[in-house]
Amino acid sequence: MGAPSTLLVPLRPGEVLDHYRIDSLVATSGMATIYRATDLTTERTVAIKLPHFEMECNPVFYDRFQREEAIGTTLNHPGVIKVFAEENRSRLYMVLEWVEGRLLRQVLSEQGKLPPERAVRMALQICDALDYIHGQGIVHRDLKPENIMIDADDRIKLIDFGIASKAGARRLTFGKLSKTQGTPEYISPEQVKGKRGDVRSDLYSVGVILYEMLTGETPFPAPDPLLVLNVKLHTDPPSPRKIAPELSLALEEIVLRAIERDPLNRYHHARELAGDLEHPDHVAVGTSAERRTWNKQRAVQNGSVFPYLLLGLVPAFILALLLYVAGHS
Repeated sequence: MGAPSTLLVPLRPGEVLDHYRIDSLVATSGMATIYRATDLTTERTVAIKLPHFEMECNPVFYDRFQREEAIGTTLNHPGVIKVFAEENRSRLYMVLEWVEGRLLRQVLSEQGKLPPERAVRMALQICDALDYIHGQGIVHRDLKPENIMIDADDRIKLIDFGIASKAGARRLTFGKLSKTQGTPEYISPEQVKGKRGDVRSDLYSVGVILYEMLTGETPFPAPDPLLVLNVKLHTDPPSPRKIAPELSLALEEIVLRAIERDPLNRYHHARELAGDLEHPDHVAVGTSAERRTWNKQRAVQNGSVFPYLLLGLVPAFILALLLYVAGHS
């Protein structure tokens, strides 16, 4: 690993990083800051992803950042954010295409839910982008509204391949222990169990996103991330049509098949899911296990969350016990 940067303060508009002039700060997270910048050699507007200093010094994050860049530079699809190769850098950063638009999360936060026709159009574009990256041996593993950009014409781009996996690549872990990757509301049950996730895991996430676009809710709303993970392992989702009665039976069937707990019962390819979305009249209604049993297992919706709350409190109880023992030893 190269020597870590000593630059500890954020970049300011007007500063030049190598041959990129920083124009504005766009967003910041716990791991990196995104800037809008201008490539002074081409006058092209780009996005600069600059990791925070403490993350830059983290070997696991460093490897992941490099893998994200390596994956990104090989992808070329209108529905996937483009990463530009940059060999001569004074510090660690990534150069991406600049996309004028908003995150799907912002759209959902403002509108609650989307008309079915619009939601399906977006889902079809997501499927098209996934079909491409899956064909390259890549699984995104963290699809969610925060990682989908939408422009003024509702064209989408998948972003943030920070925990994506590539066929044949070694698995990165913390402290030699596998860690669940992804966001609780959107990751698949098999990822909750610590498995790496595959194409069907991405399609599960698409199903959750489509469910949310259509109903304004995620399938397993809960006040605590641990509770979300526990519930999705043991409880079937509520029927989308119970929340949004205007939805067709066929569209409900498509959503529920995409979020089946067992990967074997899900769609196996993005183009298969896209085919049903394009031709809902060909979908056999009433076949998914979730649709047959949703009204028997609505633990979250009917308030029967006590067993799962207990499970979610177990880590806190253990931590409190350890602190108590340490304080009296």
